[in-house]
Amino acid sequence: MVQAKSASAQFDTTSVIQKFDNRVMIHLSEHRTPAQTKYFLFVSHMNLYGNALVPAGLLAGGVFGHDKEMRQNALFVASSSVISYGAVLLIKNLFKRPRPFRSNTRIIAVYQAGGFAFPSGHASSSVSTATAISMAYPKWYVIAPAAVWASSITYSRMYLGLHYPSDVTTGALFGAGTAVYFNTVRKRVENK
Repeated sequence: MVQAKSASAQFDTTSVIQKFDNRVMIHLSEHRTPAQTKYFLFVSHMNLYGNALVPAGLLAGGVFGHDKEMRQNALFVASSSVISYGAVLLIKNLFKRPRPFRSNTRIIAVYQAGGFAFPSGHASSSVSTATAISMAYPKWYVIAPAAVWASSITYSRMYLGLHYPSDVTTGALFGAGTAVYFNTVRKRVENK
């Protein structure tokens, strides 16, 4: 009888990418400081609030300011983030990649997160939100803080021992791609 291999078997522990992932994660695990750990825990836990507050703020501004474009931008940012995160949850259950601390005893997590690692939902949703808001308002004073915020959240997931570099890279690319896709759709609808 032939048994089907799970998608998690695709993450071969001898691959070049996995070796790189392990090396980075072990280094981060061995070089944490209390101040950095406190900061990255805070940043990581703020992901949901940032992803919710950005479109909520735009929506409130659009409603109270009678600004249709701002309300549309709120929908664009929220849609990008929610769809990106939802799709990542489905992908995680397809690949079922264990979190770093579950597959390598030399990687110590700051806390034990549940679920699977690939791709990172935090990276996907934060980068999607940052990309969408930057596309809606392409000014340096929007783009710079959005990039710093998304980069901090993405890095925090590795620093805390919860995601490999390949998890956050894939999540970030997926998040940016989702925002670009929704922006393309939005422009097509507006031009009709």
